[in-house]
Amino acid sequence: MPVVESKYIPPYIFRNGHFSTIYPNLLRKVTGIHQTRERVELQDGDFIDIDWSYGSDTKSVKKVAVLIHGLEGNAQRQYITGLARHLNNNHWDVAAVNLRNCSGEVNRLYRSYNAGVSDDLSSIIEHIIEKDYDNISICGFSLGGNITLKYLGERTTPAQIKSAVAVSVPCDLYDSLTEINKPKNFIYQQRFIKSLKEKLYERQTVFPNEISKSDINACKSLIDIDNLYTSKAHGYADAIDYYKKCSSKQFLNGIQIPTLIINAKNDTFLGNACYPIKEARENSKLFLETPDFGGHVGFYLFGGTYYNELKTVAFLQKW
Repeated sequence: MPVVESKYIPPYIFRNGHFSTIYPNLLRKVTGIHQTRERVELQDGDFIDIDWSYGSDTKSVKKVAVLIHGLEGNAQRQYITGLARHLNNNHWDVAAVNLRNCSGEVNRLYRSYNAGVSDDLSSIIEHIIEKDYDNISICGFSLGGNITLKYLGERTTPAQIKSAVAVSVPCDLYDSLTEINKPKNFIYQQRFIKSLKEKLYERQTVFPNEISKSDINACKSLIDIDNLYTSKAHGYADAIDYYKKCSSKQFLNGIQIPTLIINAKNDTFLGNACYPIKEARENSKLFLETPDFGGHVGFYLFGGTYYNELKTVAFLQKW
């Protein structure tokens, strides 16, 4: 499917990629949504917490959107609650996933989450199918978008899954890492490193035989963390092996349900390889929209509902 023409034109100040990225994280407040937590027990003995919110019309067809957050996010981030509110207002139930170790409690196992944990997403989908939903859609943001696309492209999905949307997706993980490492992204990079190292110190307390404080102290970059922990804890040889095997771009040709990717051209976290134009043109089920503006998950519009939220609901309603 050819690249979709974008009509997103934000207020002038939001045409700056950094401003549109930072503003919602610091200043956006989403109200009018109530979440109820459910703990899902996994076959390996660990758990994942889902924060549910429900549609405004309980008599409508049972349909649910599964939302997956980005790196160091959770189900309370404004980009999750903003989309959940808009979905609820349009008669969708929402299952907002907290990936392992992201719900405020250290998980039971040494492993955690990463950009390729499609096995966990598969377990979540199986759990939701048991609730008799006959229309399931998946919406992932950033790292969660990569998980979504990988899941959809590497397998034949259950018939209940009808559509998907992925926003601000690092389809090529190494390309995105290279971009984040540039001086223009120094502040973001340092915030990610600080947050990830804090999580590792928590895990070190629980799993002292698996990782040492000195090893964590020595990490000065994201790739250091992925070499030390992310790759090893999840069965990859090293960070490069992890990036290579988990990048969703290689799985896009296998997607068999209508799927929309929204990646802004001024997303400061994405390099050229993260815009899968060729793959979209070769797959009739894959739609790619590349607005000039929006930064990283920052598609501001007046009125409280963001552009990607309007576009997501409109896209999901088609199928």
